[in-house]
Amino acid sequence: MSLETLWLALLGLLLAGYFVLGGYDYGVQMLHSFLGSRGGHEAERTPRNAALDAMAPFFLGNEVWLVAFIGVLFGAFPHLEGSLLPGLYPLFVAILVGLVLGNAAVQLRGRAHSARGRRWWDALIVFGGALPALCWGLVVGLLLHGVPRRADGSFHIGFGEVLSPFVLACGVTTALLFAAHGATFLALRLPPELASRARQSGTTLVRAASAVGCLTLLLTLVGSGASMTNRVTSAVLAVLFAAALAGAWWCLSCGRFGRAFVATCCATVLPVLLVGAGQYPYVLVSSSGAGMTVHEAVTDGATLKLLTAFGGVLIPVILAYQTWSWWAFRGRTGRRHPNYF
Repeated sequence: MSLETLWLALLGLLLAGYFVLGGYDYGVQMLHSFLGSRGGHEAERTPRNAALDAMAPFFLGNEVWLVAFIGVLFGAFPHLEGSLLPGLYPLFVAILVGLVLGNAAVQLRGRAHSARGRRWWDALIVFGGALPALCWGLVVGLLLHGVPRRADGSFHIGFGEVLSPFVLACGVTTALLFAAHGATFLALRLPPELASRARQSGTTLVRAASAVGCLTLLLTLVGSGASMTNRVTSAVLAVLFAAALAGAWWCLSCGRFGRAFVATCCATVLPVLLVGAGQYPYVLVSSSGAGMTVHEAVTDGATLKLLTAFGGVLIPVILAYQTWSWWAFRGRTGRRHPNYF
């Protein structure tokens, strides 16, 4: 395997890791207001507090994967970064706005001294999860559909491209998938009396994500969807995506929350694989001409060798930290874990 391919695989690994770990953060935030009761007493808001406490030990740590992804994008693929970030600038700004508002709301909600203040923070928590989830889906949809690349290598995304049926369907599918992933995470982490509520939400969301996902497949079949270079690989990944959603629904229905969480983890990884493996050797597929290949996007060989030395140390540290945090805070929330927010 060449260094170019190795670093492309590493870039995909970091983004896939963030989709898995940050995905259930987004999902828990989106479900935050729907898990609590409608009453006004603090005891009736216990499910909401428990949902936030379930993700609290991993909350900010999961964003390490996003930081590492951006670092690899800037360091190893500067030409891709130079085309990708300016072209998708509005979507990435929206993702950052959602991250900032969501993180602030999760941590400041507990300091509100009135029911009205808590309702405002609750709304921001949901918004801070839904906006990045939707925008990441739009980014995936644009990359799958192809971007209008100019002769100088740059491209600009207008409302026409973002509001196309296929891209919108990808955005909604990803948002529903992350919400289902968050519900499955809560079913695995919450006490049994609250896990059943998360299970019911999860089964409904998995069915909804499957239905909208079928629309993206239909649009692709009629020629208005994804532009894939490796069609056989893409078809296999699409089948695996459908199988992962079906497995998640089945396991949730049977109360096998651990297996359901593994299934939703696989489902969140597969869109990243579809962009990478389905369009290889291109990293950007153009809807109006030649795309950008891995060789055109990557930095020079000397820089890659230097980065490999750092990556060989950094990536195992990230994996070790994530493994330790999951082991240290394993099990369901309750008396064993304190209230974080």
